[in-house]
Amino acid sequence: MGLTHPRDLDAWRRWEQHQRPLAARVTGAIRARRGVETTAVLTSAGDQPRVLVALEALKDTTRLSQLSPVGHLDPGDVAVLSPTPVLDDLTPMAPAVEWAGRPGLADALAAAAVRQNSIVLSTGHYAALGAASRQQLREPSRFLTVQHGLLTPSAPPLAEGTTLLAWSDADADFWRSGRDDVTTVTVGSQLLWEAARAPRVEVADERPVFLGQLHGAELPRAAMAASAKRFCLRTGATYRPHPSETDRASRRQHAQWEAEGIEVDRSTTPLVELRRPVVSAYSTGVLEMAARGIPAWVHFDDPPAWLREFWDRYSLAPWGGEPTPAPRQPDLEPARAVADHITQLLGESS
Repeated sequence: MGLTHPRDLDAWRRWEQHQRPLAARVTGAIRARRGVETTAVLTSAGDQPRVLVALEALKDTTRLSQLSPVGHLDPGDVAVLSPTPVLDDLTPMAPAVEWAGRPGLADALAAAAVRQNSIVLSTGHYAALGAASRQQLREPSRFLTVQHGLLTPSAPPLAEGTTLLAWSDADADFWRSGRDDVTTVTVGSQLLWEAARAPRVEVADERPVFLGQLHGAELPRAAMAASAKRFCLRTGATYRPHPSETDRASRRQHAQWEAEGIEVDRSTTPLVELRRPVVSAYSTGVLEMAARGIPAWVHFDDPPAWLREFWDRYSLAPWGGEPTPAPRQPDLEPARAVADHITQLLGESS
């Protein structure tokens, strides 16, 4: 098992574009025809940064994987290229340092921040900021790709010559998919590290919560909806929509399920505070809750081969047996491991 597109980024982009709603596809095509360039903000604390963090989105998973290592580096060495300002994220890491943000075009900002011996910490070269940053590097191995979520066959291919900072050896092999031009370093997951160190939670209600993933492209939407419906009706589970399930089709589906007697949780209450068992097809939330001590399982009717491999790779337990074990943690905090690797590279080039 491996990626559907292990090398061909253009093929992956065509696939990814086809998964988007029609309106988003039309908007993207118009922007491309008009030559609309990506804008961003470059935030730094020094005049000569040696590390550029290409932060594509300000989500919890990317913040943890890419910004947490900044706290273990010299702030004067770091610049962050992001779609919107990140001062609120960086200031607590180095409160005595004056961080400053400068808006502009992504390509120009990346060119200003990346020098001959710079290092780029990214989630890949498939999106605008990672692509702009990689173009400025002469040495491909100094383009570091850090894993920020669970990997399915539809993950984007790795950049040629990149150094992959993976959650596990198994994930490194999966994402590399037989390629010999990619170097891998296993660092672990900062997301799961922090979940494992948070207070354990006792279950207060045995009724499970099914985590929705209707937005996902990995499984057919109709099959995902049918499997979730059968599970909720059979077990009395509450359906919790994914934050991306705000489109018209998803809202209609939620309303239909409610008419059929399924409870839909539209609240913004943190999942852990519900204190209920968790089930999903392939959500990272299963591992997060298992790390917090909450019983968690996976379920999908007649799972395809790739999904069974996915469950095995992450030791996710199918519904009906013992719950998913808490994920094993490395000895060294992942953010520190990433920062140590960057520091080593900086030392080698100084």
